Amino acid sequence: MRTGGFTVWFWALTSAVAVFGAVVSSSTTWVADGRVLELDDSNFESAISALDLVLVDFHAPWCGHCKRLAPQLDAAAPMLASLKNPIVIAKVNADKYRSLGDKYGVDGFPTLKLFIHGVPQEYKGPRKADLLVRYLKKFAAPDVTVLDSDSAIADFVEAAGTFFPVYIGFGLDESMISKLALKYKKKAWFSVAKDFSEDAMLLYDFDKAPALLSLHPSYNERHVFYGPFEEEFLEDFIKQSLLPLAIPINYDTLKSLEDDERKIVLTIVEDEDEEKSKNLIKILKSAASANRDLVFGYVGIKQWEDFADTFGANKKTKLPKMVVWDRTEEYVTVNGSESIGEEDQASQVSQFLEGYKEGRTIKERVGGSVSVTSFISSFLGLGTVYVLVFVVVTIILVRKATEEEPLRVGRGDEVDHATSSTAEAESREHKAGEKED
Repeated sequence: MRTGGFTVWFWALTSAVAVFGAVVSSSTTWVADGRVLELDDSNFESAISALDLVLVDFHAPWCGHCKRLAPQLDAAAPMLASLKNPIVIAKVNADKYRSLGDKYGVDGFPTLKLFIHGVPQEYKGPRKADLLVRYLKKFAAPDVTVLDSDSAIADFVEAAGTFFPVYIGFGLDESMISKLALKYKKKAWFSVAKDFSEDAMLLYDFDKAPALLSLHPSYNERHVFYGPFEEEFLEDFIKQSLLPLAIPINYDTLKSLEDDERKIVLTIVEDEDEEKSKNLIKILKSAASANRDLVFGYVGIKQWEDFADTFGANKKTKLPKMVVWDRTEEYVTVNGSESIGEEDQASQVSQFLEGYKEGRTIKERVGGSVSVTSFISSFLGLGTVYVLVFVVVTIILVRKATEEEPLRVGRGDEVDHATSSTAEAESREHKAGEKED
């Protein structure tokens, strides 16, 4: 009887604890307090359904890239929590809670997913704390911000910062650009000014309304579009002014070119910061303004020697050199315009463009000290490259093992298991590498 009574008492106690735990769990209030939330399979769905915007880091304890990313997320969390519409950062040990990783398509570490009202999308933005905050701020803002005064316009431009282009529709109705603002939300800020003065028109250098203005604060550029305001023409203007007229080529700007289908007119100089290079860049901007069907970029050998070498340009080459690259393993030069001299460079750039459009070109293959793989990875994503490399290496190893491996005696199962575990960890770590900037 005593044993039975103890059993009944123990069952009642554990049931009460379970019920109490369920009540506490179901009543959890999720708030943006500036800390990185730790989620697991018991509270994950509750958190992402209760919070409007959550950036989730699916990580693994053994992943080196994850360890380097963690301090950046810790630094970004309080900044994002302080926004008017807060964004929460959370993390999940997806190596331990694999069902969550599988559910959301996690195939490498770290993987970042942005949950907007519970709906996930892959995060492809920067991973340094300050840049991550700038990138995510747009998701907490309205698709189109309505401005009703000169001071509201100034405040909006200041808050947007210099990282992304800013579009202001003076005298435009919000509905005219709302669809495009949603489509390009990851790339720019959008607003409409309902009320503004002549002083604002003078400040932003346009002379009539309605007008759509694009600002590139970091490049000190602005462009004005006066219509027609049908969606097709509006989108053409937005797409063509997302980039500056002449863009410096580096790792970050190559990422920004991923979705742009235009060919790149690339000018290679010795040093971007030299005065003679700056004068040439001004000429490139003028050429870009008249040739919106092309992207104009420039790179200095001093700034990125390996990239320049890929196009046959080095310190021994006569510079500046111009080529046209379509993001494949080939690029073209123009016959008779192999380099740009110091005299009358505007005419030489015009001759290069004329020769290109007339088809007086010579095909070249991407080469140099940087492998083609590095450039394919820039545009297709490192994931594709790592998978291909891993598959090829695996095939080679399997063939070698089956053809040359001598018969081993004893504890073979332990050797195979250890090798398999190591390969799996390395594979997942490689896939993690594709996620890092």
